[in-house]
Amino acid sequence: MNINNALDYIKENNLIGIKAGLQRPHFLNIWMVVVENRIFARSWGLAEKSWYNTFLENSEGQIQCGSTIYKIEALVPDDLNQITDEINKAYLKKYNFGDNSKYAIGIIEEKHIDKTMEFVIDVNANDSNSFHG
Repeated sequence: MNINNALDYIKENNLIGIKAGLQRPHFLNIWMVVVENRIFARSWGLAEKSWYNTFLENSEGQIQCGSTIYKIEALVPDDLNQITDEINKAYLKKYNFGDNSKYAIGIIEEKHIDKTMEFVIDVNANDSNSFHG
């Protein structure tokens, strides 16, 4: 499995599919950024049944990069305080344009920083699944 392909896809695409836990049937498209070759996302909607809260209960999930699906483990980064500035900069660099600007500025507010999740691709999983559909 080539993790660099996933990192490149996330860097080059605004919306990436996420499936939190094992019960969700469909991928949800969300914003993700890459910082220091690590994948991060923040919850925009702070709903009780959000992907973020689902991952807090069960860290297993998947991300979809084009036609490739990667198994992931989601976790709250231990070094969140140290890496927050870099994540904020990555969000602004990637998303602060046009209609996205108000959301890019919003996603670096404290209430969203508190909902930062890191996605670690499972390198031990058998080759990533191909999605056809």
